[in-house]
Amino acid sequence: MKNLLRWTPVLGLAIAVALTGCSPAKRVSRVDTGKQVDLSGKWNDTDSQMVSRDMIADALSFPWATQFQKKNNRNPVVVAFGVKNRTAEMINTQTFMKDLERAFLRSGQVDVVADRDQRAELREERADQQGGFTANPAKVGKEVGADFVLTGTINSIQDRLDNQEVVFYQTNLELVNVETNQKVWIGENKIKKEIDRAKTRF
Repeated sequence: MKNLLRWTPVLGLAIAVALTGCSPAKRVSRVDTGKQVDLSGKWNDTDSQMVSRDMIADALSFPWATQFQKKNNRNPVVVAFGVKNRTAEMINTQTFMKDLERAFLRSGQVDVVADRDQRAELREERADQQGGFTANPAKVGKEVGADFVLTGTINSIQDRLDNQEVVFYQTNLELVNVETNQKVWIGENKIKKEIDRAKTRF
């Protein structure tokens, strides 16, 4: 009986959490996608957009793109190898990478080609088209090779005391020349969030 009484508050809390997670939304409102909304304090869409915009702006301020254009009379071609998530959170790095690709294309100074997975699917599609089922099959051997590879990491440090928490994110990106292995740009972005958590009551 004593054991049951001792565990009753814990069981009650667990049941309350479970019911909260399954409860329907009380109200849903559509907001502007550019509006900053921070609920948990974790990495979100606002962080992804801000970091991609700032880091691409920094990348294009370096001379690698203009030097390549002058030497080759065309835009440099970049392929995204992906960003590794080294935080304790579940971060959709694919969304972040697409933000980076979009920012590059919008600049008009850099061309972007499909990543490894997309190229494999496209090659399979071209091979299928050679079977004669389409009147205008895509030509083979017309792929554009990448001049530079974009890769990077997202790291985080968390510090918490009672209901106060600080989360620090550091994003590092690099552009590497495929032919020479030279790093033509190294970018760094830092975000620090101070979070005031509600005190847990039993």
